[in-house]
Amino acid sequence: MWFNKSPEMVTAQNALVGRPTAVAVPNEHESLSTPLVGPYPDGLELAYVAMGCFWGAERMFYSTPGVYTTAVGYQGGYTPNPTYEEVCSGRTGHTETVMIVFDPTVIDYAGILSLFFEGHDPTQGYRQGNDVGTQYRSAIFTTAPEQALVAAAAAAAFGEQLQLRGFDPITTEIAPAGPFYFAEAYHQQYLIKVPNGYCGLGGTGVSCPVGLFSSTS
Repeated sequence: MWFNKSPEMVTAQNALVGRPTAVAVPNEHESLSTPLVGPYPDGLELAYVAMGCFWGAERMFYSTPGVYTTAVGYQGGYTPNPTYEEVCSGRTGHTETVMIVFDPTVIDYAGILSLFFEGHDPTQGYRQGNDVGTQYRSAIFTTAPEQALVAAAAAAAFGEQLQLRGFDPITTEIAPAGPFYFAEAYHQQYLIKVPNGYCGLGGTGVSCPVGLFSSTS
């Protein structure tokens, strides 16, 4: 949907109240047959990224070797346990986020971020293609100081490559991960359930120079 004016981030004071109860989610991943909700096996790591509509983004990650499980949800805003409709209203502050649980001996955090940056256009602010709204902003929510260092280095390295090709500066938000609220069951692995469903995922065609920042991890 196109808006007549640029969307604006809601303030904490004006955000929807939400609710104390989390939504129910499936016990098992539709593709990987692994648990959606932790605790997860020792040695695995968590990543949270937002890159527009979460349906296609989740599929990209659960199709990647080394990924143990994925889920979609809402993060980065104020409203506890929001509904999809509330997030789409722009009054929660949340992004449509993908949670990725991965084995760092198979794919490291730098590799996850390389897929993230190459899989969407991180220069568009509060939109991704025709999807417009603060819930579609590009974001990385880090779980440790080491992840924050890698994320900052990745954004800088990829931003240089984009600007060399005439793109605007990166608008990706990088912030410590707050609560991740699982999305409703029908959103989890949506494109398996609806194979011809909407997927707005699309990159810039620019490669992310993972070798320039992976040593930071």
